[in-house]
Amino acid sequence: MQNTSLILALTEGNPFMLFGTLVVVVILLIFGFLLLKYGSLWLQAWLSGAHIKISELIGMSLRKVDARVIVRARITAIQAGINLSRQELESHYLAGGRVPNVVRALIAANRANIELSWKTGTAIDLAGRDILEAVQTSVNPKVIDCPNPAKGRDTVDAVAQDGIQLKAKARVTVRTNIQRLIGGATEETIIARVGEGIVTTIGSAITHKTVLENPDSISKQVLAKGLDAGTAFEILSIDIADIDVGENIGATLQQHQAEADLRRAQAEAEKRRAMAVAREQEMKAQVQESRAKVVLAEAEVPLAMAEAFRKGNMGIMDYYRMKNVMADTGMRESIGRPSEKKE
Repeated sequence: MQNTSLILALTEGNPFMLFGTLVVVVILLIFGFLLLKYGSLWLQAWLSGAHIKISELIGMSLRKVDARVIVRARITAIQAGINLSRQELESHYLAGGRVPNVVRALIAANRANIELSWKTGTAIDLAGRDILEAVQTSVNPKVIDCPNPAKGRDTVDAVAQDGIQLKAKARVTVRTNIQRLIGGATEETIIARVGEGIVTTIGSAITHKTVLENPDSISKQVLAKGLDAGTAFEILSIDIADIDVGENIGATLQQHQAEADLRRAQAEAEKRRAMAVAREQEMKAQVQESRAKVVLAEAEVPLAMAEAFRKGNMGIMDYYRMKNVMADTGMRESIGRPSEKKE
């Protein structure tokens, strides 16, 4: 209260002095605010040798950049002997990159004598790859299961030439190739190619016993095909972890083929039987037609005889002689017919 009264007493009757005093107070307040907000970051960077001006910190805030991330990333790089400018870090941050991840990857690569530049690291990071994991895999190779159990399959199934199914599990040891990480195929391609190689190798075996006796032959043949071409990895080894005997696929296929042949033969026999029945019915119809023609012809005989009587071409004696011949013929037929045995 005494200081305020003193200021009012000094500035009383002098408006210019009052305005100047207000300006000084405002500047002191702004300076105090900036000191409270950025002072600790500026001091931390200055003590670590990663000099960043307060004006640059203010500019980062205006550009919606997290100043703490940039300052800590620069301090980490400087302490590790990697000189990265504030502009490079801020540019990658604005591009949507993971600045701390890239800085740690550069440090790990530098410690392991792996050639990795800031430009390459940021490009890999912006491509969506985990650059830190890639560097770690380059130093410590990792093992990939083939097939991937997460996909729902535990074995790669293949059939040898003798028809016996074999179920194999493989483990592929890979190391990341930093130079091919951009645009290189992922682990899924490695798993697919190794699975294809296992199927081809087992399928070319004469018998399944050959594969069971020398499972390492699968590894050698698959590894010799250069399956890591065009991928982001370098295959170090392919090891067959397990191989089991499955079903007799050849016998099963032969059984299905025999059943199919049997059904086809039965269908053809049924077709021939139906054709024979149809032919039999057709012949019966022809017999009935012939009998009908005979009956029609016999019906015309009395008409012809009556016509002969009217025209005088036939006499009564001729008629009786014909009747006698017909009776004799009927008697001979009855005598020649075998007698039926009574039970």
